[in-house]
Amino acid sequence: MSTNSLWAGRFTEPIDDLTLRFTSSVAEDGQLYREDIAGSLAHAAMLVRQQILTTEEGEQIAAGLNAILGEIESGAWTPSWRDEDIHMAIESRLTAQIGPTGGKLHTARSRNDQVALDERLWLRRAVGDIRAALAELQSALVDRAEAYRDLVLPGYTHLQRAQPVLLGHHLLAYVEMLSRDDGRFADGERRNNRSPLGAAALAGTPFPIDRAHVADALGFDGIVENSMDAVSDRDGLLEFLSAAAISMMHLSRMCEELVLWSTTEFNFVRLPDAFTTGSSIMPQKKNPDVAELIRGKVGRVYGSLIGLLTTMKGLPLAYNRDMQEDKGPALDAARTLTDSLRILAAMWRRTEFNRDRFTTADMGAGYLTATEIADYLVRRGLPFRDAHHVTGRAVALAQ
Repeated sequence: MSTNSLWAGRFTEPIDDLTLRFTSSVAEDGQLYREDIAGSLAHAAMLVRQQILTTEEGEQIAAGLNAILGEIESGAWTPSWRDEDIHMAIESRLTAQIGPTGGKLHTARSRNDQVALDERLWLRRAVGDIRAALAELQSALVDRAEAYRDLVLPGYTHLQRAQPVLLGHHLLAYVEMLSRDDGRFADGERRNNRSPLGAAALAGTPFPIDRAHVADALGFDGIVENSMDAVSDRDGLLEFLSAAAISMMHLSRMCEELVLWSTTEFNFVRLPDAFTTGSSIMPQKKNPDVAELIRGKVGRVYGSLIGLLTTMKGLPLAYNRDMQEDKGPALDAARTLTDSLRILAAMWRRTEFNRDRFTTADMGAGYLTATEIADYLVRRGLPFRDAHHVTGRAVALAQ
């Protein structure tokens, strides 16, 4: 069905097929069907409560929406790109099932506040998944730190041996980084958790709706007070993408160390076979491809952030169709980060450290305890700069 046929009073011809395919967002926002149906159920219940719809109409709509949810989940029905977006796809399906009453669901709302609601509900789910995955990776790192709690390895600055550190201390540095990542997601979710529904297209609605009731029913902390702001900003998604980019940066640094540590030159770790690949020509190779791919996917998440920032930077109030481009980056970044976290957690739990590599003799290479000699001289009364000089000359002599 052509989209224009839904409001044929304004248009005299159907939308061009190529244009419809170009403008359709079902492939992306179709992933928000749960949120769209949940929002519609809450909206319909409010319309009944406010006597805008009858109880019978509300029951028909609720039954139809729940049936559609079951159809999508079972695969019995798949939204079509010809319906333009998930909102119109579900409304068309509802009307086909229960008749003209299905068209009453859209009373007192617009697709503008509807999509803003769906995205906020989706963000809540995505952040929940990511925070759980962050905790999973932290737990895996703590387990490794505990399993090798007595292991001392070289600490590095400038990728040069610097001072001896406990492996646990090294791994727990990443646990701290991931804790801050978790805090950024939690803090952003606190700001995001307000309902935009009721803003309609941009100026509200003359119907006697109860925005607070819908917000409470959907688990929001309140409403977005300004209707134009409610439908026209995407800073919640931008904040999410920023937090995701920072978290992926941390994972990239971690993966870089796994790549280095698994080389013959370092030989610190043995990565599990399940997270490595071989070579098409060199049978001896065991490549850390998973760590390399996660390191590479950071650019993908960075691109999502920059892409949406660029989309939003020149838009006047209120809603503009450019904003349809917000869901692809957010969905892709959430999937990339969540998968990366879970894969790394599973990989770390099975990663083994080569204890033979950290013998006393090997740890002596690189003069890792030179700073302790300088500190000893300071304790004996020598100024630190003099102690540093003396110790440096000692290292040069030893070399």
